[in-house]
Amino acid sequence: MQGVWFRDSTRRKALEFGVTGFVRNEPDDSVYIEAEGEEDALKKFVEWCQVGPERAQVSEVIMTITRVIGFNDFVIKR
Repeated sequence: MQGVWFRDSTRRKALEFGVTGFVRNEPDDSVYIEAEGEEDALKKFVEWCQVGPERAQVSEVIMTITRVIGFNDFVIKR
């Protein structure tokens, strides 16, 4: 779903929780996120992602644990 400011809201929440990485829209209208941080911060971030911003309709969150990249910030990719 487009137009609900999901990427911007995700970036703000990531910075609030001390999470680094990126968010981008996918061609199928889904949102893709890569995130790193302390376990508690990531838990809170994932919980927020399961709801998203006010007008979002999150139907599914798929999480995969991979190697650490070492992101320095949380950015919005186009």
